[in-house]
Amino acid sequence: MSAQTSPTRIPDPTTRYRRTGQRGVNTEMLSWMFMRASGALLVILIFGHLFVNLWLGLGVKGIDFAFVAGKWANPFWQVWDLLMLWLGLIHGGNGVRTIINDYARSSTPRLVLKGLLLVAVVVTIVLGTLVIFTFNPCPAGAEPSLLPAVCQG
Repeated sequence: MSAQTSPTRIPDPTTRYRRTGQRGVNTEMLSWMFMRASGALLVILIFGHLFVNLWLGLGVKGIDFAFVAGKWANPFWQVWDLLMLWLGLIHGGNGVRTIINDYARSSTPRLVLKGLLLVAVVVTIVLGTLVIFTFNPCPAGAEPSLLPAVCQG
């Protein structure tokens, strides 16, 4: 080593890292925190969903139109399923966004892929939300022979 160069100095690991030049909100950190929180909540929601639908009920054989109609007649289950839908799609979309950022080399394909992802997530959330809150197994004025058994009587 020459007298002119000094050895690389490694900072003390107990000191906080300072960023230079960054201002505003750290969106990647917020994204990381959202993934952890939504993942934990999704585990609870999904296992609750499976417990009620498969173990307390008749299993897979018991899940039919009437079962869903009965469940969605209760606002609690509408909100439960809505949370699963929204959190699952946003969590998954955020994960795919991270993959796009990692693998799309140039900005144009990255922008196109992220735009398509956003459209797909938003359309699916909107359609799923409409299905959950507008679901009516017994629409007024429908031909009685076409209605399910839960609407008879």
